[in-house]
Formats: sequence, C-alpha cells, structure tokens
Amino acid sequence: MVRNTGRNPKDKLFEGASAFFAFAVLALTALLFVVLLRESMQAIRDFGASFLYSRTWDPVVDQYGALPFIYGTLVSSFLAILMAVPLSLGAAIFINDFAPPWLKNPVAFLAELLAAIPSVIFGLWGIFVLVPLLRDGFMKPVSKYLGWIPLFEGPAYGPSVLAASVLLAIMIVPFILSVSREVLATVPQRQKEAVLSLGGTRWEMIRIVVGQHCIPGIFGATVLGLGRALGETMAVTMVIGNRPEIFYSFFQQGYSMAAVIANEFAEAGGLQLSSLILIGLLLFLVTFVVNLASQWMLSRMVKNASRGI
Repeated sequence: MVRNTGRNPKDKLFEGASAFFAFAVLALTALLFVVLLRESMQAIRDFGASFLYSRTWDPVVDQYGALPFIYGTLVSSFLAILMAVPLSLGAAIFINDFAPPWLKNPVAFLAELLAAIPSVIFGLWGIFVLVPLLRDGFMKPVSKYLGWIPLFEGPAYGPSVLAASVLLAIMIVPFILSVSREVLATVPQRQKEAVLSLGGTRWEMIRIVVGQHCIPGIFGATVLGLGRALGETMAVTMVIGNRPEIFYSFFQQGYSMAAVIANEFAEAGGLQLSSLILIGLLLFLVTFVVNLASQWMLSRMVKNASRGI
C-alpha cells in the first residue's frame, strides 16, 4: 500500500489564504504610514522637530505646533483610563462573582450595549447632560473651596478636559469590562472554592486567586481601552472646549489631536493641511508606541506570573 505523503491541496489553499490576509494587514499599515509621511513632508521640512514642542497654532501666519494637541490627547486619555479601569474591573467582578443569576445577564448586556452607541450620541449627551451636571454639581463647588490647588483653579465654564475625560471613561468602560469579564471567567472554580474552604473571605479569594491569574489579561483590556481613548474624535471635540493651549487645571479647556483634524481638515489647504496630516502621523506613532510598550510590559507580566513572581 502506497502512503500519500503529499499535503492536502485544501490545506495548502487555506494556509496561503491565511498568509495573504496576514500580510495584507501589514501592508495596509505600512501603506498608511507611507501616505501620511508623504503628505506631511511640507510641514516636516518647514518646522522640523519644533513642530513637536511649539505651542503656536495660527493659520493666519502659517505657524503650526502640535504640543497643545499632543498634551491634551495624552492627559485626557490617561485621566479616562484612571476612571474607567476601577469602574470596569469592579463591574466585572460583581457580574462574575456576586450578582444573582437573574441580574447577571441584564447588567452585562446593558453595560456592553454602550459599545454600540455612536460617539456623536455620546457627544450630544455630554453637551446637554454631562457638562451641566459637572459644572454645577462638581466643578463650581470644588473651584470655590479648592481653587487654590492648581489642578482645580480657574472658572468652571463646563466644556473642559475633565468633561472630555469623564466622557471618554464612559465610552471605554464596555471594552475593558467585556475583556475583563472573559479573563475573570477563565479562573478555575475549584481554585476559588479552595481559598474559601480554607477560611478565606470573598475579598481574599478575589485578591489572591483572581489577582494572580488575571492581571496580564486586565492589563491587555486596559490597553484596548486606551487605544480607543487616544483616537476618539467626535465626542471629545464636542466637550473638550477646543482651545489650543497647555492647561494646568482639569477645569480648563483643551484640544486633542483627533479633534483638531476633524475641525479644520475640510477648510485646510497648503501648509495647514500638511500640518494636520502630520498631526495624524504623530497620532499614529503615539498609538503604535503605546501598543508596543504595552506588549512588552504584558510579556514581562506573563513571564513573571508563570514563575510565580
């Protein structure tokens, strides 16, 4: 009997198609980078490295600098992460370990439903509900009694970096919550019961078992949310105030990289258009660097977890 050692043609076809799709993703990413770099060369030649640290954005005299937009994007995104991670993780723990069966599915469904809401709807809700609520219920009292602290000084107008950060936090909660729930669900039930059988409380069970197994996955969920926050456009544009300045108080107005592109791209031309595309290139690079750093940190966390560190 002669054995057929050749590979199945269907397997070869599937392997080839998979490789094509994988390289297509890499090619699209490289093409996007090349196009952004080519279209922004005029701004790169005229401003060079000063584009990164210049605070001037004046289309009248064709002077452009991206520092206020980079600063506003990073600050609002990291503030959003600081607010969204505890909320998402707490909700995920409640849904997985504390919620009664009749409440678990409705809460999870409604929480994840937020991910399907268009960002412009979040923006409208932010303008008519969130901004007045923050201005009258939080910003004005805090500014009155704690205005001597630089982070809370200045008049409370409403549209501000704080409003943009809170809105971003609400928008990224479904992404972090969904991934965190899946990660928490991978913890074997026997390990949880073992901690409880030894006299541990629910909190000790979550801290010991869930903490040791789930930190890398929760970190990955956080990075996913951060990537969404960095690139969000419409909702942030509608509540951040759109003032290209370096701010020191969360109550001040700011600007983000995606917002300035959305606001000025339609009417831009020449050097202004090239500068906007350069901001897009910088946003691309910021997102790439953040994800690259997170992948490195995640790999270190996984190795340490496997060693029991």
